[in-house]
Amino acid sequence: MPLVNVLVNGRAYTLACDEGEEAHLRELGQYLDRRVRELTGSVGAVGEMRLLLMAGLVIADEMSDALARLSECEKEIAELKASLGAAQEGAKSSEDRAAEGLESAAARVEAIAARLARP
Repeated sequence: MPLVNVLVNGRAYTLACDEGEEAHLRELGQYLDRRVRELTGSVGAVGEMRLLLMAGLVIADEMSDALARLSECEKEIAELKASLGAAQEGAKSSEDRAAEGLESAAARVEAIAARLARP
């Protein structure tokens, strides 16, 4: 199992991860470090535990907002799919009606042609 060093707020942490996840874990660590540094700039020097807790809560809030937006997008996609299905059904129905009309017209033309062909 690979080990990855992550630097957060000037402190190194060694973490284990699955094979192939090293780069992703480093990116997550860098993101957490940026958020911690932003908080340090806002609230000043507080204990490391409190700072990490605050960063975790800020990130959890961002995730909550993202999940809410995702849910809204999923609902909108479902509505659009339903509208598309209804439109396709309507188009199919229109095509069916047009085909029936053409068949009826063709039958009438054939009947007229048959009458004209009689001696």
